[in-house]
Amino acid sequence: MQLGAFSVSLVVQDMAASREFYGKLGFAMVGGDGQTWTILLNGTTVIGLFHGMFEQNILTFNPGWQGAGEAAADFTDVRQLREDATQAGLPVTADTTQETPSGPASFMITDPDGNTILFDQHVD
Repeated sequence: MQLGAFSVSLVVQDMAASREFYGKLGFAMVGGDGQTWTILLNGTTVIGLFHGMFEQNILTFNPGWQGAGEAAADFTDVRQLREDATQAGLPVTADTTQETPSGPASFMITDPDGNTILFDQHVD
């Protein structure tokens, strides 16, 4: 499976304090509204900061992206990834792939230790 770009989505209590902290580690804001969500980049490492959107930290894959929001020329659509996960016996939650035949959509799975994994496609 081609899962796309990987990032960690962190739940934060104080967005400004978190942006400042990661800024001191060399991360720069490359996306988001700066209040409820922020995408940070340091080299090829991407971290998403989220306030009030998720209950726990999430491992995130973005089909259709390479690096930090750069469109990939060739990728596996999130709907196919959902089908592959389902066929592999993985329970799918928060599934929006059935709502549109192409383009942006997402779904989640949970690993054996309770870690949520988000597959979040933003491109057609």
